[in-house]
Amino acid sequence: ELIRFAGASLLLLVTPRGRAAAKSEIVAVRVWPAADYTRVTIEHSAPVKFSHFTIGNPDRLVVDLENIDFNGILQGIGNKISPNDPNIKLLRAGQFKPGIVRLVMELKNQVKPQVFVLTPIGHYGYRLVLDVYPSEPPDPLLQLIKKNNLLLDEDAPTEETLPQTAENDPPPAQPQVQAQVQSPDQTQAQTQPQPSAQDQAQPPAQVQAQAQPPVQQAQVQQPQVQPPAQARPETSRTARPVIKRLVTIMLDPGHGGEDPGAVGRRGSYEKNITLALATRLKAKIDAEPNMRAILTRDSDYFVPLQMRVQKSRQIRADLFISIHADAFIRPEANGSSVFILSEKGASSSAARYLAQKENEADLIGGVNLSAADPMLARTLLDLSQTVTISDSLKVGKAVLNEIGNINHLHRGHVEHAGFAVLKAPDIPSILIETAFISNPDEEKRLNNAAYRNEMAAAIFSGIRKYFIKNPPQPKPKQT
Repeated sequence: ELIRFAGASLLLLVTPRGRAAAKSEIVAVRVWPAADYTRVTIEHSAPVKFSHFTIGNPDRLVVDLENIDFNGILQGIGNKISPNDPNIKLLRAGQFKPGIVRLVMELKNQVKPQVFVLTPIGHYGYRLVLDVYPSEPPDPLLQLIKKNNLLLDEDAPTEETLPQTAENDPPPAQPQVQAQVQSPDQTQAQTQPQPSAQDQAQPPAQVQAQAQPPVQQAQVQQPQVQPPAQARPETSRTARPVIKRLVTIMLDPGHGGEDPGAVGRRGSYEKNITLALATRLKAKIDAEPNMRAILTRDSDYFVPLQMRVQKSRQIRADLFISIHADAFIRPEANGSSVFILSEKGASSSAARYLAQKENEADLIGGVNLSAADPMLARTLLDLSQTVTISDSLKVGKAVLNEIGNINHLHRGHVEHAGFAVLKAPDIPSILIETAFISNPDEEKRLNNAAYRNEMAAAIFSGIRKYFIKNPPQPKPKQT
């Protein structure tokens, strides 16, 4: 009996219950500032317990992390905050008490914070997300009304001021190699600058393979933009409008922030290419009498898929266009495509594959599921979309025909798939895959500013022809 008792006691000493839980290590901190909200992402090696609360005078968000080592990354966390961050004034961290690290975020104004966790996916480990939303969020419709009286030709961004694509960014670290964490404060050679309104973003994971030297990317000379010969010159504001009432178009640059989208072999990030292309397209739309465009994001931050739909409904858009440059499992896949929402499944296996990838953006970019809007979800499911899909097909055909003049078409017809961003029940919506970033030749073209201008001109030409043949009806008065 004594031997059995001694054996049982020894067993208790070596089981997991008898050991202290291993500490989690902070491996990266990334900050994504925007007028809509600022996101702070804290990536760590294992799950952590946390609590948070707010304090006034001055307004602060306090987050306590348990069982975390206070390392160099946390020590330099204050350097991550840009002076022109719209929402955060200061961020600091310190050892609050044994076993607890405290983060204190001093805010520029009153906010509605959301703090939540994301489980590992892709190249990311565990992530604690701190989202600070302004108490009075920007109203996209009010912004559109204010800008409606401005001469946007003078303010339209030129190709020189567009966010540069990530041609020179290092590719994401390979998950199968042993990686060594590097703080952005440790070296300038291997570190990208913090995300800003100019779309200069951190790579999606702050790790560099220990066994490999940094990847050196060739500098790509961006040519000066010259309007292509076949492109229609942009319309003057004084020209006679071909559309009787103001048409509003929501442009959606795919991905952003924590979600880089597809990554080309040259290291180009889809999120940067889509933003540069959408900004160019917006300038062309704004130059047309009685037409205005607004972007779901105008810098490098993530917008949840449902919020992209909601924004387009807030401005009562006449058209929603989501812009992408996706990847496929085979690098030889090439060509442009246009998609609309499917009620009966995907029109091809490739369409199904792309839709599944795009719909995973919320998992990678990071969405607080507990804060989702159930009313919007019910609206998207309940309302009939038959008429909207018919109009989507018309504009999709018009755009596809114009794109076919400058690039090979992956399919000669508009395809159908269950893309989440196309589910606005009352707004014609299309998704454009401008090219395959996974194809080396097409990646090179997407990084060419002149080609992006050609693509934007082709898309705009299709939009214009659609509205000429299908004049928009008067909008119902809003109460």
